[in-house]
Amino acid sequence: RWPSLLKYYSHTDGVSWLEEYKARHNAGLEAQRIVASFSKRFFSEHVPCDGFSDIETLGCPSHFFEDELMCILNMEGRKGLTWKYYAKKILYFLRQQNILKNLKEYLQRPMDQQSFLEGAVLIDQYCNPLSDICLKSVQAQVDDITDKVRKVLRAKNPRHPSLASKTGEVLVPEVELQRQVLDAMNCVLYEQLKYKGNELDYYNSLNSYIHQVLIRRTGIPISLSVLYLTIARQLGVKLEPVNFPSHFLLRWCQGKEGSTDIFDYTYIDAFGKGKQLTVKECEYLIGHHVTEEFYGVVTSKEVLQRMVGNLLNLGKRESTDQSYQLLRDSLDLYLAMYPDNVQHLMLQARLYFHLGIWPEKVLDILQHIQALDPSQHGAVGYLVQHTLEHIERRKEEVGPEVKHRSDEKHKEVCFSIGLIMKHKRYGYNCVIYGWDPACMMGHEWIRNMNVHSLPHGPHQPFYNVLVEDGSCRYAAQENLEYNSEPREIPHPDIGRYFSEFTGIHYLPNTELEIRYPEDLELTRATVQKIYSSGKE
Repeated sequence: RWPSLLKYYSHTDGVSWLEEYKARHNAGLEAQRIVASFSKRFFSEHVPCDGFSDIETLGCPSHFFEDELMCILNMEGRKGLTWKYYAKKILYFLRQQNILKNLKEYLQRPMDQQSFLEGAVLIDQYCNPLSDICLKSVQAQVDDITDKVRKVLRAKNPRHPSLASKTGEVLVPEVELQRQVLDAMNCVLYEQLKYKGNELDYYNSLNSYIHQVLIRRTGIPISLSVLYLTIARQLGVKLEPVNFPSHFLLRWCQGKEGSTDIFDYTYIDAFGKGKQLTVKECEYLIGHHVTEEFYGVVTSKEVLQRMVGNLLNLGKRESTDQSYQLLRDSLDLYLAMYPDNVQHLMLQARLYFHLGIWPEKVLDILQHIQALDPSQHGAVGYLVQHTLEHIERRKEEVGPEVKHRSDEKHKEVCFSIGLIMKHKRYGYNCVIYGWDPACMMGHEWIRNMNVHSLPHGPHQPFYNVLVEDGSCRYAAQENLEYNSEPREIPHPDIGRYFSEFTGIHYLPNTELEIRYPEDLELTRATVQKIYSSGKE
């Protein structure tokens, strides 16, 4: 464990290692206590926004607490699934809170101290808080590309001024010398390293994450522009970002520095292999005329706004992710930059309302919207009313419903929780995490899903299943069959319901077993009967 913690110490520090070990040990015990409590507290609902409050007031060093969470996540084997599930949620929350704090600090700096690359890394980190992404590592990869460009430049012009500086603080004065830098960049990026715009999979969120752009060597106009601009500036060529509609560009001054004449600039398409464009060619690129304002330079905050806006649009498009995690993350980022944007506040309130999570936070957001824009009172009033009803219903909820297989009304239920099943019609693999003796969905769902066309219609057991594609479904008994080759189901919520995968079936965690107390015994008997001889 200790190598990953060394970065928190200086070689010159006088450290009492016994005290440090005690602190790490106590932080580990505290992390285990909190993780263990989460399943009991939040099994029936999404972890509420105040669910992490006891973590925010930790009495131990946060890096020790995080280190214990990482140890839980890295536990070998197929055990501890519930602990891993909640450790992941807690770690996600802690890291995002820290990244959000760093983003706000970044936005408060003077503009000349806001690196475009650092801004892109902060967005990347927030959307991927469990990945090992840091500015130092990304910068090192960019520096490596820059060194390759210097090598090409040295072969063409050994006396080029860019070769004298390692940091880019010396601006290259002459346009012709700047052109040599850009030519060398195009040679390295697009010919040697094969970077290219991702035309085939344009709407993949990975194209927006700078660490993925460096790994996959592909991206969208804005992410490739941030990379291109950063390298150019490190070589003494001042390129500027242009918020061109539909296609982000860079501009390179050919006239007097700071000129307001759009024709004094050449425009660079980093998505199109660094192609240099005139004003007229920029319009051909998007297929219509635009006014001069769209050729103007934009700030780092506006660049981040556009990057987050792209992720927001992708989050709205993603229909397979039932948690809308990308949309939630990008809304958080947007509102960190523009906390009073009514349109996005309303979208956030509607999203949480739709997901049935954080009703208290929904009320806070709606109150803020009403104060900012009283004309929204109609939409705000509707959401407030239904959110209050949700809170009241939650207060009225009694303990969990317990389903005994021995009850007469459950005699038709053939399958049990934890079994790996296959859908006869659609072929997907899944695991059962709940069941009803008959379809409990409303008339509209039954009609939309054409349940009446089934031989047994809605009057047969239905099962809640976690599917290998990450979705949750409600399947009729006649449509399910035992899976002859059971395997793990890679679903993000598997640990919410199960503690272990045995290699053939899943073991329910304590909370699920309370709700289905007689299922585990049946699951074991079923598995013994079907799989013990190695044949059906």
